[in-house]
Amino acid sequence: IVIATTIVIILKLKIKEAKQRQKEYKDIIEQALTTFANAIDAKDTYTEGHSKRVAFYSRELAARMGYSFEKQEQIYYIAMMHDIGKIGIPDKILNKPSKLTDEEYEIMKQHAVFSGDILENFTTIPDISTVVRYHHEWFDGNGYPYKLKGMEIPQISRIISVADSFDTMNSKRVYRAPLPTEEIIKQLKENAGIQFDPEIVPFMISIIEDGTPT
Repeated sequence: IVIATTIVIILKLKIKEAKQRQKEYKDIIEQALTTFANAIDAKDTYTEGHSKRVAFYSRELAARMGYSFEKQEQIYYIAMMHDIGKIGIPDKILNKPSKLTDEEYEIMKQHAVFSGDILENFTTIPDISTVVRYHHEWFDGNGYPYKLKGMEIPQISRIISVADSFDTMNSKRVYRAPLPTEEIIKQLKENAGIQFDPEIVPFMISIIEDGTPT
């Protein structure tokens, strides 16, 4: 009995230590990704806080779509890194106060490719490279960079696409004020099945109607 009790105590201690180490690793990853997200947003003067907001909205979408808590957290971290490729875009293009030329726009579109390349060997979070690479693909196949269509686009990429577009419409830009809520909902509905996965749009609208989180 004494030996069995001792073994149980040791196992409990080992489990406690393992959980503590797991939490420490999670905290390190979260702090590192938050630092990267802050660096990305600092480079683009027009989108301060964008990465963290998109991560927040993506996680909320995932929750309403029935993803497990662990998967919600994974989606949050992936979304936080969706624009990391912007570090490869020249500042004169990224922070240009006027409309981009066609050539500049083609360069800007490469940030999705750069994001995927940068995260290629970041295997701690499954599929992060693939998901960020495709977050600008459109449901109808007219997005970029690879012209993927419908279910060819990973669902998490489709979630981030909706969250990303919502935050863009809901944020101030150098060329315009935030769009009114009614206009944002109108744009989401009109682009369901075109830019956005039509099954995800209603969840985004429900978030908005429940009171846009900040």
